[in-house]
Amino acid sequence: MNAALEMRLLNDFQHDFPLVPTPFASIAQRLGTGQDEVLRILDSLQQRGTVSRVGAVFRPRSIGASTLAALAVPEDKLDEVAQMVSSYPEVNHNYQREHHFNLWFVAAAANEVALQRTLKKIEERSGCKVLFLPLLEEYHIDLGFDMTGSRRKSAAFIDIHSGSLPQPYLPSQQENRLIAAIQSGLPIVERPFKAVGMTLGRSEADVIEGVQDLIRLGVIKRVGVVVRHRELGYRANAMVVWDIPDEEVSEVGLCLGKLESVTLCYRRPRRLPAWRYNLFCMIHGHDREEVLARVDEMRQECGLQHRVCEVLFSTRRFKQCGARYAQAAA
Repeated sequence: MNAALEMRLLNDFQHDFPLVPTPFASIAQRLGTGQDEVLRILDSLQQRGTVSRVGAVFRPRSIGASTLAALAVPEDKLDEVAQMVSSYPEVNHNYQREHHFNLWFVAAAANEVALQRTLKKIEERSGCKVLFLPLLEEYHIDLGFDMTGSRRKSAAFIDIHSGSLPQPYLPSQQENRLIAAIQSGLPIVERPFKAVGMTLGRSEADVIEGVQDLIRLGVIKRVGVVVRHRELGYRANAMVVWDIPDEEVSEVGLCLGKLESVTLCYRRPRRLPAWRYNLFCMIHGHDREEVLARVDEMRQECGLQHRVCEVLFSTRRFKQCGARYAQAAA
């Protein structure tokens, strides 16, 4: 397999996926290869687990309801509880992390009532109280993962701003059906939008226009290749949580969001006395030493030498897939 071509596919097409009838042919033209080769490589990457999916990534809380949540699970019950949590279709990420709160998951649902219903079931079945940490402000939005090794972020991977989140968009029935059809990824075929349209009874052009509308509305933040960091060699992945005075958190969040090492940066609520932290960052490194060095850089660059933080390394991934905000029509 052409390693250079594979790397370009992984790095260059995490965003700005061509919204045209034959997107993989357009990608192939840009790479100087054939469409069949692009399809073959992407299919292989999915089979190997390097690529989670090719398709839409939805902006958190732009539709439906979603949250980060955690459980403090007794070690002897962790595998059993993790399997139970992962069994819920509303749960899209589920990781063990090094902390008293040792099981961290992301859940999404069509609305807040459905989300809370799922969390309540998890709480009842696990016997552990759910730490509920919804997104309050976003300072760095996931536009992909730059694998070039550059110490400066490419502009294509940056979308930094501060502000409270708007009210979630309420999709129409037709939009909900489209979201349900694409939320798990596009089919890796010559005409993926035509294939989606056939399941919905809509034309290829109508599906493409529908995706473009969701992008314009801010519901979809990017369309492209969604990679799995661990399979790419970034085996030391950590959530860094900070205790920042509330009046300073937006300024600090914007500073951290600009750093090359930070792939996500969000404000979430404190849950005193159990949880004191209000600023969350994600860092991906090849080893623990690299991640800890990046945390030191964060302290230096943003004046955080005297701020309390914890580094929660992930030790096991139980589940990783796209968020499911809508159910396919029967």
